[in-house]
Amino acid sequence: MAKLSVVIITFNEEQNILRCIQSVTGLADEIIVVDSHSTDKTGMIARANGCRFIPRAFDGYGTQKQFAVDQARNRWILSLDADECLTQSLKEEIARLMASEKIGHNGYLLRRNLVYLGRTMKFSGTGNEKLLRLFNRDHGRFNDVKVHEQVILDAKPGLLKNKILHYSYRDLAQHLAKTNEYTSHAAAENKKNGKRYPGAWVILKFPVSFITFYLFKGGILDGYPGMMWSFMASVYGSMKIAKTIESSAK
Repeated sequence: MAKLSVVIITFNEEQNILRCIQSVTGLADEIIVVDSHSTDKTGMIARANGCRFIPRAFDGYGTQKQFAVDQARNRWILSLDADECLTQSLKEEIARLMASEKIGHNGYLLRRNLVYLGRTMKFSGTGNEKLLRLFNRDHGRFNDVKVHEQVILDAKPGLLKNKILHYSYRDLAQHLAKTNEYTSHAAAENKKNGKRYPGAWVILKFPVSFITFYLFKGGILDGYPGMMWSFMASVYGSMKIAKTIESSAK
């Protein structure tokens, strides 16, 4: 039977972290929380629920998550964000996999559904996400990009059937704040890689993105949350380009 380490990175996640921890309690042999010096009750909640809590200054999502992986005692890693949780069916599926005599792949893609403005989204470009989150650390590691990090695996991953739930944004105010943060990281990464955009693309990107998310990816079928998700995703795209142009000019 393979032992499993769950790794979570946090910053001021007191409203999410308990749900995340409880979803893996009984599955994980250890839960490691690497925290970017939270000023709320994140640390207290994590420690009270048996987690190994490690403060560390944030230096990018990829490097922060890989640091968490490096602290683990076990080969098999499940990486979760604090605003995610396993469904009971996925928890049971992973438990069966860890208990099997032979695990068939070095890593597994997990399906994820976004819960946004009170609705579990089924369309809007979010309904069929597959993310490599369960892996053998001897065969995979996070890349070092500042945002939209990924696990790089040395072989083709398997795919599990059941899902993670992603409670990414409490409300529109938090969505705007995260959009500001993420677009700044993305622009810095673009500048580092020498990526350039024409100024007109700032304006053109928004309607192209909105039509893509709302019509082609089915946001219209997710009601009001789908419309707002399509709008905010389009704001993200335009702001990322605008910040890249701004940072490249400095």
